[in-house]
Amino acid sequence: MTDPTGEDPRPAGRAVGSPTPRDSASRIEPGPPGAPEPAAAGLYDRVRTAAAAVRARISAVPQVGLILGSGLGGFADGLAHATTIDYADVPHFPRSQVVGHQGRLVIGERAGARCIAMQGRVHLYEGHSAATVAFPARVLVELGAKVIIVTNAAGGLDPAWQPGTLMLIRDHLDLLRDHALRGPNDDRLGPRFPDMTTAYAPELRELSRRAAEAAGIELAEGVYAAMPGPTYETPAEIKMLRMLGADATGMSTVPEVCVARHMGARVIGVSCITNHAAGITGHALSHDEVTETAARVQPTFERLLDAILGALVARRELAP
Repeated sequence: MTDPTGEDPRPAGRAVGSPTPRDSASRIEPGPPGAPEPAAAGLYDRVRTAAAAVRARISAVPQVGLILGSGLGGFADGLAHATTIDYADVPHFPRSQVVGHQGRLVIGERAGARCIAMQGRVHLYEGHSAATVAFPARVLVELGAKVIIVTNAAGGLDPAWQPGTLMLIRDHLDLLRDHALRGPNDDRLGPRFPDMTTAYAPELRELSRRAAEAAGIELAEGVYAAMPGPTYETPAEIKMLRMLGADATGMSTVPEVCVARHMGARVIGVSCITNHAAGITGHALSHDEVTETAARVQPTFERLLDAILGALVARRELAP
């Protein structure tokens, strides 16, 4: 597929599943769940070890990776011919302690696409580094996912957007104070300085807009601002974010997007606006409101994801 200039917008990153110069005899094999990481195991080895543990339990290469945010994990329960793997059974996988994040992988088929879905994620505010938060996304790409669909529950900065609005992410602001690519770079995973001009693939945003329209789903579009949490933003911070051009804010997503792009995958991002951000209504914010709104919107959210997956298959965006 080409953009209006006639140039292929797809990244030229490392081909997923392509041979590497690493001798297979020197690979570090998965250890028992909870075992300490081998001192010599770098990021590349940890990614391959985790992927090998998952690959041993599935029969087909996944085409799409889905990262399901707070209260949105139920989509994975609808995958056909599903295999479920607890995060605790995947070497080096971080585990979430947040309500609404079940902490398991579900691998199966939906809308004609072979999917691997994450029911829940970890966050920086749980004490993890950005690299640790993003590690599972690396494993999804290593397993073969050419497209990553990342979702989240977010606060809306536009007073006109009511809770329950679905927003296609056009771009993001990274205000997390840590970066998933900080530290030594391994060229086998991706380049030292990845370009983020099209972090959210323009051709897949257009596909998503058309899929939503065909399904009769209203889909807003805007910029997502990632904040570290765990406190919700202050009214002054919300005012700052609006001045910077943000339309929604949350505490996730950006690290996973950065590593997916680093490894050559294309990204679609969707935020579920679960509440008005601080200072808009004057009401106090709570996580209960987030999960309740996500549960209310889930049927529409699932229809949107089904429409996007179906369009990806129909447009042959997942073809080898």
